[in-house]
Amino acid sequence: MKIIMLGAPGAGKGTQAKRIADKWQIPHVSTGDIFRANIKQGTELGNKAKAFIDKGMLVPDELTIELVIDRLQQSDCANGYVLDGYPRTIPQAESLTSELNKLGESVDYAINVDVPDENIVRRMGGRRACLTCGATYHIAYAQPKQEGICDRCQNALVLRDDDKPETVLKRLDVYHAQTQPLIEYYENQGILRTVDGTMDMEDVFKAIVDILGA
Repeated sequence: MKIIMLGAPGAGKGTQAKRIADKWQIPHVSTGDIFRANIKQGTELGNKAKAFIDKGMLVPDELTIELVIDRLQQSDCANGYVLDGYPRTIPQAESLTSELNKLGESVDYAINVDVPDENIVRRMGGRRACLTCGATYHIAYAQPKQEGICDRCQNALVLRDDDKPETVLKRLDVYHAQTQPLIEYYENQGILRTVDGTMDMEDVFKAIVDILGA
């Protein structure tokens, strides 16, 4: 089963992608993991990607699709995969479709975890992180035992810059401009399925399981 996860930053698609991967025993594939693995292994593609990353530049689409297709052809993807965070733009989606077609393959489902912007701003604004040990909490859903203090290492919890409302809104603007058009793209391909991401995490997963067939 070949699946693409769609949704705005903070919609919870990464969490659901991992759960799908665990249930169906298929790899959870993200471009970040692909870049890190290739760079660590010193592959030719990894070295090319590292040259861009070291300069603080984005890895070009042409190289990214090479890395993605290389990953999807590895033996652990034989029974499928969950692609999380890629594609992000229409050109990337078109390249992925084209390259998979060359291999006689195609994506089975594009799962869109739909959450309104205001929910995302509220959800991410409630996150608190410990910069010392990396533990994360939420003021509504996963509170520390003592307010503002990390359970693990007793250091202060903070609202990260990435989670501040003004930063989240900027990320959402980018999402709506670049990534949201993928919803129509995959709808036109007949593989889009949308779930209500405002539900409880367990209910979201149940809705996805119902779509994919347990």
